[in-house]
Order: sequence, then C-alpha cells, then structure tokens
Amino acid sequence: MSNWTAETLLGHARGFIESRIIISAAELDIFTHLKSPKSVEELAAALSLEKRGTEILLNAVAAIGLLEKKDERYYCTPEMYRLLSSDAPESVRLMLLHSGSMWSRWSNLSEVIRTGKQDMTPSGLFENAELRAFIFAMHVAGRDLAASIARCAKGEASKKLLDVGGATGSYAEAFLNEYPEMSATIFDRAPVIAMAKERLADSPVLSRISFASGDFYCDPLPGGHDFVLLSAIIHQNSFEQNVDLFKKCYDALIPGGRILIRDHVLTPDKISPPAGALFAVNMLVSTDGGNCYTFAEIQAALEKAGFTHAALLQEGSKMDGVVEGFKA
Repeated sequence: MSNWTAETLLGHARGFIESRIIISAAELDIFTHLKSPKSVEELAAALSLEKRGTEILLNAVAAIGLLEKKDERYYCTPEMYRLLSSDAPESVRLMLLHSGSMWSRWSNLSEVIRTGKQDMTPSGLFENAELRAFIFAMHVAGRDLAASIARCAKGEASKKLLDVGGATGSYAEAFLNEYPEMSATIFDRAPVIAMAKERLADSPVLSRISFASGDFYCDPLPGGHDFVLLSAIIHQNSFEQNVDLFKKCYDALIPGGRILIRDHVLTPDKISPPAGALFAVNMLVSTDGGNCYTFAEIQAALEKAGFTHAALLQEGSKMDGVVEGFKA
C-alpha cells in the first residue's frame, strides 16, 4: 500500500480484532447452532456459555456481517451456514480452527526474532484434534487450486505419481481426474493416511490410488515412480532439509522421472508475491527452519540432490508457484 496515514496504519495493526472474533466464533461453533434463530439465552444454554460474553460476541459477529439479528434473535444465512458451519461440506471452519492454533505462535513473534528460538511444538508435529483440523484445513484450502495446478503440470506423459506429504489426497485426486492414464501413491504419516482413506472413500478415482505410510523426514520414499509431487511442503523445511528431501524424491524416481514443486516462489528480492513474504513469517514462528524460497534457491537445492533442467513453470501469487526438475 502507498500513501500510508496514521489511520490506515492503525487500521492494519488492529486487524487482529476482527480475526480473533471470527476465530472464537468458529471455535465455539456458534454458526452451526444458529442455523435457526436463537436468543442469547438459548445459544448460551445450548453451548454452556456465559451470557454476557455470548451477547457481546454475537453482536460483534453480526456487526461484521457474518450473522443476522432480528427481534433479539440471531441466525446464520444459508450462505454463511455453508461457509462456517461444522457440518457443511464447503465449510472453511476447519481452516479457521487451524488459524486459532496459529494464534499463540504468532503472539510470540517478537521473542522469536529476538532469540531465534520458539518454545512451541513446530507446526509439522500437530497431533490428535489439532492434526485433524490442520489436515482437513489444507484440503479446504487446496481443493479449488488443485485442478489448476494439475493442468499447469502438463503431466500427460507421466503414469505413476508419488504425492509426498499428500495429506487427504486433494492433489493426487485432481491429477488423476486430469490424467485418466495416471495412478498415484499418497505418502504421509499413518494418522494422515487414515484421514485420506476416509475422505477418498467415495472418490471416483479411488481404484487408481494406493497409500503408503511413513515420515518423509525419517523414512525412504516408495520407489518406481516417474513423477513426484511436493505440494506445499518445502516451505516448512530449511534449505538443508529440502536438499535431503529432494534426494529421497530422486531415489524414488525412475530414470527420466520428474519432480514438481508447488509452493510460494519468491522474487529475487524476497518481497513478492506479498503473500509469500508474509507466509515466511508464519514459518518463522511455526517451524525450526522453514521459509519461503526464490526460484534460484529451489534450483540450487534440486541440483544438490542431483536434479537437472530445473524450470519455473508458474510464478504464482497465492502459493501457486510451480517448479519442475528431472532425474537424468
């Protein structure tokens, strides 16, 4: 933004207020319970909440425009219910829960910058309910983008895809929908593979998907593939960790195989796209060594792992940069 004023600057600094209101409303699941109109007393009783806080929060959410209020009763419109309830398939509530898990990490940003240390569990080590919220949030975030990335990949020549850290299979599914001759292996930690099997149970491409459990930091990757996908993975790693991971991907590929990386790809000055520069801060507070990288840095890591002919296929602005490389 150009032409900053005191008002616009303070407005940005106070943006956390609306964010926290929306996140708390999602955490308390008020949108699901307001499919039909309820009074403050009725909602507070249904969710075991305190009346004063419930009323203040509901008024704030209505002021933002996410609830309607009429005759002292609050309700979700069908559009907002679809986006924010816990039982709507298109809901982004799980992403909001993930944002809630990020809240305390971001609150520690100044201390992390002072000391270079974070006191909290790195984001890649989520467990139980937080892991489920994160994994399904990634599906919500990725499902609309996955099809366009599959088209960008131009993967007609590839037959056997390995989706490393593939979560619930959003990208593997999109690639198989785009390329009918392709099969895929989804590789992730055992609890995540269980979630992938749950989500893909009714997928029309399930018969072309296999599942493999493991930790790509510790375990070798399944071999025999001609195409490896790393979708939104490299930002959680240090440069050295990416070199190690790329080496495992190299070993999992047959000669002539291809690696495709989908992530933020920064310009050489590392301030564009803005979403990538800001996301690097999220990696600072959430991981031990994660970052967002320029194409030159990604290319250098690929070459250290043995890949050749690295190319930037798409610059992107919203974690949709695409880089490829090949095994000789």
